[in-house]
Amino acid sequence: MSAPQKGRREFLKTAGVLTVGAAAVGSATACHVADPKTAEVEDTNVRVLGFDRALLDAVATAVLPESLGVTGITGATDRFVAWVDGYDPVAEEMHGYGYSDIRYLPADPAPAWRAQLTGLDVLARRTHHQRFVQLSVEARREVIAAALRDANGERLPNPLGARHVVLALLAHWAASPDAWNRALGVQVSPNSCRKLDEAPRKPLPIAGATA
Repeated sequence: MSAPQKGRREFLKTAGVLTVGAAAVGSATACHVADPKTAEVEDTNVRVLGFDRALLDAVATAVLPESLGVTGITGATDRFVAWVDGYDPVAEEMHGYGYSDIRYLPADPAPAWRAQLTGLDVLARRTHHQRFVQLSVEARREVIAAALRDANGERLPNPLGARHVVLALLAHWAASPDAWNRALGVQVSPNSCRKLDEAPRKPLPIAGATA
């Protein structure tokens, strides 16, 4: 028997021994990966609700108009939280005109927004050595500006499509009837029901209301 033939035979013999050994112990040591189709997967489709309200309030006082006052800012933040908590991710959209296919809403944006809120606090600690809520309004705006440094766009996005919680909060308020009323100085209250007999009336002015 030549040397190459002997070497190949020894290799095959050794490989056979290893294969048998692996089969013998495989049931005890092999990593068991369950087939997701057959495993009893726990339902993890449970949404986490709410925000770190102290952090969110600190953001709100820095980005929402000061003319809203404490009550107005708190109310706008309350409505934002209620809207986020009440959102139904990937729900079927209302069928609009011009298309017949079924469309679905985006996934839940809240986890990313909560993480960004925490990120503002971390950034405040690293740049100002204080918690975000402990900073002055001006310092909070500096931290927010740094966090949004790479955000593009010249107008507020749809709140649901906002890439940062700061933009989502601001855009949600800007789309509200209160914001429209303040911007126009009259009570137009878009997206709200009005009585038919009130339709011909000129919208009433809002004294001193500015956005």
